[in-house]
Amino acid sequence: MTQDGENVGTGEVRINRIEGSAFSIGGTNITNTTVNHDGTGEGAPGPAELLEAVRELRAALVRLPRSTDRSALDAELDEAAGELEEAGEIRPGLPARLRGALQRWAPLVESVNAAAALGGLLAALGS
Repeated sequence: MTQDGENVGTGEVRINRIEGSAFSIGGTNITNTTVNHDGTGEGAPGPAELLEAVRELRAALVRLPRSTDRSALDAELDEAAGELEEAGEIRPGLPARLRGALQRWAPLVESVNAAAALGGLLAALGS
């Protein structure tokens, strides 16, 4: 720290305020995604927006090498997409299931932008 109170060379990062945004910081096996929404009202994503994000992630997964994990995540995303299409609404529990899938397979999807986008929408929905 210098005499004028500034941190110099500490590697410290300061973020003052972020509104209505999602971002992800991290590297291999270290990802922190933060979204600033309240999960309700006009700003909350609807079922069509969530369905589109699920489909985009599924499309992005095709570019990854085939594996058991990828197949399992594909199945979960397919089930979620079917539920969103059939119900036309975001049923209770669906955001938590999708969040859990993204967390379980974080090493698989951490470099996929579509996963960060879906994570942002899920965070916007709240718990």
